[in-house]
Amino acid sequence: MVKLIPGRKGSGKTKILLEAIRGARTQSQGNVVVIQTKRSLNAEIKHHIRLVDIEDYSVTNCDGMQGFVGGIMASDYDCTHIFIDGILRIVGEDKTHDMAKIGAMLAHIHEVSGETTEVVLTLSLDEGELTDDIKKYC
Repeated sequence: MVKLIPGRKGSGKTKILLEAIRGARTQSQGNVVVIQTKRSLNAEIKHHIRLVDIEDYSVTNCDGMQGFVGGIMASDYDCTHIFIDGILRIVGEDKTHDMAKIGAMLAHIHEVSGETTEVVLTLSLDEGELTDDIKKYC
């Protein structure tokens, strides 16, 4: 299952994401993973949540990201939640906003996550800027 948290910079996306992470940690019977850039959330997240700095893995596009997320799920059957902060920045779409690529990536992640893993992403665009195939995850 994929859920998006859209909004421009400064709109409170990260605060919402952090609340969701804390909630998942208390509710989850499995593992919680947070994917970030530049270790931006390290001070905010407790040690029992797996923090991944995506820059350590050279993921720079939508294909790489969907493979990375799929790999996490394939290697950890107990992973119940994956949180991704700043997806456009990670996949290099923060300037071009190729909605077709982003939509295809989200659809693939939604398909492989099924009902067993919830994947929550922040996206630095207003909901009105999103195409219908992306809005359905909001």
